[in-house]
Amino acid sequence: MDTQPLLLTSSAIVISERASGYLQQLCKHFGHKVAVSFTPERGTIVFDFGNCALASSGNMLSLTATAGTTVGLSRVQHVIASHLERFAFREKPEIVWN
Repeated sequence: MDTQPLLLTSSAIVISERASGYLQQLCKHFGHKVAVSFTPERGTIVFDFGNCALASSGNMLSLTATAGTTVGLSRVQHVIASHLERFAFREKPEIVWN
């Protein structure tokens, strides 16, 4: 029997003319500390407590947080949102996780 751990997921969509720029800025920032891979359209940030997949298309930045625990998921959401809010302070993005 396969005993894969249950992964919890949440997502958010942020509208910004700088969607690709913010994706790349987040990935470059975290790339100094954790495993990251990215292109201008897609990125992945791998934390010890969970992951975040990012995708940009036009003015839309899609964020998908994944973790094995609710605490880990909450932490991924907080870390990504707080950094994006700091990088996009002029735009004051609304980040609502679903």
